[in-house]
Formats: sequence, structure tokens, C-alpha cells
Amino acid sequence: MYRISPYVRDFALALLSGAVLATLWVNLSPASYYDFIEWRIADLVLPGWIWAGSVSLTPYLIVTDILMALFFFFIGKELWEAMVLERGALSGRRALLPMGMTLGGLTGAALGWLVLSALIETAEEAVPGGGWAAPLGSDTLLVWLFGRAVFGRRPALHLVMLLAIATDIFALLILGLSNPNLSIRLLWLLLPLATVLIVHHLFGRRPAPGATERERRAGQALWPYLVAGGLCWFGTAAAGMPASLGLLPLIPAVAHADRSFGLFAEAEGFLYDPLNRLIRFLVRPVTVVLFLFGLIRGGVDLAAFAPTTLVMLGSLWIGRPLGMILVVLALAAAFGSRLPRGLRKRDLGLAVMLLSMGFTVPAVAIEASVPGGMMREAARMGLALSLIAGPLAVLISRLTGRVRPGPGGG
Repeated sequence: MYRISPYVRDFALALLSGAVLATLWVNLSPASYYDFIEWRIADLVLPGWIWAGSVSLTPYLIVTDILMALFFFFIGKELWEAMVLERGALSGRRALLPMGMTLGGLTGAALGWLVLSALIETAEEAVPGGGWAAPLGSDTLLVWLFGRAVFGRRPALHLVMLLAIATDIFALLILGLSNPNLSIRLLWLLLPLATVLIVHHLFGRRPAPGATERERRAGQALWPYLVAGGLCWFGTAAAGMPASLGLLPLIPAVAHADRSFGLFAEAEGFLYDPLNRLIRFLVRPVTVVLFLFGLIRGGVDLAAFAPTTLVMLGSLWIGRPLGMILVVLALAAAFGSRLPRGLRKRDLGLAVMLLSMGFTVPAVAIEASVPGGMMREAARMGLALSLIAGPLAVLISRLTGRVRPGPGGG
């Protein structure tokens, strides 16, 4: 199997470092912590045809809606290549199991929230039938961090990472589409669409065999994609969709390699197509962004335990696994019980356990789908507790005799 780039490890450690610092801060000095993340740096009054009312620039908005778009560009690129490039992990029938498990996990998590909320939720702020989007996402980086210890360099590691990436991106899309205030604002999505079509036509297509040197160099330039990225982000945000997804429409328009080397493959560091050059350019900035995200959204109030905590934990630990397992059983009944080459039933069980963690995307979704106050903090504690699934999967893999990873990991 191929080696995964070391920057994935740096991303995971940066995210965790920010979250640990935030948790210490919010428990030692909660007033100063909330003053920091809610600090109104500036108020922007936008024209009514763009946005109704003003927008307050806060550390939360800057990091979550603007800077985190760079991270989702990273993982969106991996999902896109897995689907469309030669040897992509989601090309053809190989997509059936990962995509089926992804949809099953999303459905199970949402239903788990609704059922558990109806049974045990006591918060006064709770809205019947609301909040179901909060537990949909997972965490690509933490899945990799613990998955590497569980699977080493075996194919199961790349399956669980594909599932985490697809889960996170689809969860944000569902969150945006479930926004009741979308209406005619969705027409703003025509701006990213037009931008992508123009940029792909002018710069993203492979040069013709008889192209001049000037035309070939134009196809390798990065500045058109930087400008297009700004327009795509603006159109996505103005449409009322999660702004952190604003750079995803650009990915298909960027000139890229012909074949996939695997998720976050280290070999891609030697490719010179514009897409991989953009990724290398963004590695260090994204590391800082993930630390800031952990600092802004990772603070857990240790006194916030409430029924909402159990609702969140049950959605991730019960609802999502049940949804994924039912899909696996349905696929086995329809197409036979044979698993993809290199995968075992035990691997699937450990993969489902790893995907029971939630952090990055649910931390964003909580703000949009769970009422404020202690209910929101209790839900965030549920996310923190769900991370126990990672060390637990590592422990189970060792007790049941996993294969040790090869040198270099990943």
C-alpha cells in the first residue's frame, strides 16, 4: 500500500492541541474564553440583495466559515479523485460499499438523535423534531490518527478514511439544504457554477497536442484558481449554504493528474499539476487553521453533562453503527457476502467503531441546529465523549491480534 503524507498527522495533532487548550481555557476562565470566540471585530452592513442585515466578524465566523473552507478543499480533493480518476477507490462498483455505508451512517445518526430526543431530552430549549443534523458528521483527521494505529497500512485504513471524508462533506451539504431560509437565495449558486465552467474552459482543460508553449504555461498558472476560489466561496455563502464548503465547486475545474495514487498519498508531493501544487501551497496555512478551529470550537465545559449529552453520544455510538451495519447486511444479501479484497469482517467492525467519533463537522453543525445555552454545551460534551471510541478501537484491535503497521505508517 502507498504511504500517506506526513502532513495528515500534523493536521490531527494541530486540531487536538487547539481543542485541549480550549478545554483548559473554558474550564479555568469561561468568561474570557467566550469573550474571545464571540469578540465582534467588525460589523459589515451588506446590500440587501446579498444578505439581509449585517454580518459580525468574530473569531468563530472567520475560522469556521472562511478559513475552514481550505481544509474542506483538501478533503474534497481526495473524494473527487477517488471518484473520477483512474484507480480511484470510488470508481465503478468499488463505490457501492463505501457510499452505501456512508448513507446508512448518516441516516442512522439522524434517526438516533430523533428517537433519543423523544425519549430522554429534558432541555427547555429543545425543539421537537429538531437538532437531528448535529450528529451527522464524523472527523477525518481523528479517524486517520486512530485508524493508523488499528489498521497500519492495510486497505481497511483507506476505506475508513473514505467513509469519514464522504460523511463529513455530505453532512455539511445536508445541513445547508435543511436550512429553512434558503428560498430564492439558492440562485447565488449560479455564480460558482458559471465561475467553474469559465475557469475549466480557459485553464482547466488539458492542452491540445499542438498547443503553443504559452498556452501550456497558461494551463499551469495558479492565479485563475485563486480568483475563482474567492468567487465560489462568495456565491456559496450568499446562497445560505455552509460557507466552509465554498471551495468545493472549484475542484473539478482545476487541472489535475490522470490517476489517483490513493488518499493523501505521499507520492502526490512529486506531481506538478495545478491541483496538487495548490494542495502543497496550503499545507502550512491549513495546519494553523485546524489549530485555531480546535481552539474556537473544541472547548468542552466539563460541568455541562445533561440528557443532551447522551442523545449526542447515542446518535454516534448506536444510531450510526446500526445504520452502517444494516447497509452492509443488505449489500451482502443482494450481492453476496464477499468483501473487497484485503478486507475482513473484523476490519469493518473496527471501521464502524472509528466512525462513531464526531468532532469537526458536528462541532459546526451544533451551532446551526441545536439551541444555544447549556443544551449546546451538553451536546458538545457528547462529542468529546464520543472520541473514546478511537482508543477503544485501538485496544480491541490489539487484544484480537492486529497486524502491525509497516515502517513509516500510513
